[in-house]
Amino acid sequence: MDRKESATKKLFVKTYGCQMNVYDSQRMQDVLAPLGYQSVDDPAGADMVILNTCHIREKASEKVFSDLGRLRKHKKAKEANGSDRMIVAVAGCVAQAEGAELMRREPIVDMVFGPQTYHRLPEMVARANRAMGFDRIIDTDFPVEEKFDHLPDQVSQQGFSAFVAIQEGCDKFCTFCVVPYTRGAEYSRPGPDILREARQLVAHGTREITLLGQNVNAYHGAGIADGDGAEWSLGRLLRELAKIDGLDRIRYTTSHPRDVDDDLIAAHRDVPKVMPFLHLPVQSGSDRVLQAMNRKHDGADYRAIVEKLKAANPGLALSSDFIVGFPGESDKDFEDTLQLVRDVTFIQAYSFKYSPRPGTPASAMELQVPEDVKADRLARLQALLAEQQIAFNEACIGQEMDVLLDRMGKYDGQLVGRSPYMQPVYVKGLSEADLGRIVRLKITEARPNSLGGELVEGSGSERNVA
Repeated sequence: MDRKESATKKLFVKTYGCQMNVYDSQRMQDVLAPLGYQSVDDPAGADMVILNTCHIREKASEKVFSDLGRLRKHKKAKEANGSDRMIVAVAGCVAQAEGAELMRREPIVDMVFGPQTYHRLPEMVARANRAMGFDRIIDTDFPVEEKFDHLPDQVSQQGFSAFVAIQEGCDKFCTFCVVPYTRGAEYSRPGPDILREARQLVAHGTREITLLGQNVNAYHGAGIADGDGAEWSLGRLLRELAKIDGLDRIRYTTSHPRDVDDDLIAAHRDVPKVMPFLHLPVQSGSDRVLQAMNRKHDGADYRAIVEKLKAANPGLALSSDFIVGFPGESDKDFEDTLQLVRDVTFIQAYSFKYSPRPGTPASAMELQVPEDVKADRLARLQALLAEQQIAFNEACIGQEMDVLLDRMGKYDGQLVGRSPYMQPVYVKGLSEADLGRIVRLKITEARPNSLGGELVEGSGSERNVA
């Protein structure tokens, strides 16, 4: 493909679902940039559209087909204008799980590729644009080569807060989850590769990095820089990242309770740059349900892990994931979940009614819970979780917090940032020039999902990296 001719190619990417998909979408843009593709915010008139899909939520594929229906008119309009054709691609986990069905049902789709193959996008685009005709492409293999080894060294992602993928795939095989089938086996990137990407981001103004993985704390990357290739744990990686000048905050998600080891707990004690907020999904408080989910931990295990974490860092707070109405869940099982929530307390949480995922063991289980029962249980759980979140926010009033200002607010002179606990915090009296600063705020107001604060005298001297 001629670079000069392709300089005006427009690329529109829509991202569904998890933070890993956000990262993957950015890396797809990096892969396509040498071919002249530039990102745009509107699919109308785009030369290529990628729908980067997620299979976790209910009715995921229906949402994709709905978007494809809307894209059909844009593709036909481009063809009617005599322009080059629009390449429509479906990527991600829905593509991995239902690629053939996507091709069968929707003729406008030119390319389908899974999460492990987007490093091969240049050759897919070349095949789709063959002069003698247009190929329709499905690439949902799990290639022998690791995609991270074939992605561009340079990353274009910019912002005061950024994502870095360090681990992908899952070997846990929870009975409700499609991730092992759509993302493959667990793989960890070498530590030095992650450090190099982090340094690039910091050089472009990033001050906070969130490490991503389906089971991020199962990380066991090769520490090639040591010379002996010894594996690094997540705890070791956090310590190495903390040595980077200009990187002020480190987070990681999503963790599995089974992989919280003593070294990671010690990092929460010893590394101030690791934020005191951990997303640690428990899914249920019932040991019987956890066993049916194949979670490989029980309620006592989870409580013990939390106790160790809070002993290491008394200021640490938790968020979690919950599934209600898992097949066979009884009233007693659900009450066990409510009790675990009361015992642990969570400042944020994601909670959902169980919905079957095709091909997962749980989808074939008997004793599916009626929808009205699931809805009632979810409402009760969410009311308790909301009560805990509001109580935590209200307890923040009067405290001083360091807040990373990362976006403009709705009103003149209002900026919004993130607290160490991921709460949005609003502050007045600042300008766009203050974006990128970490400022000390005294919390003066608490809302259900956010805080308000005032600048503490003297914090205005904090350096601006915008």
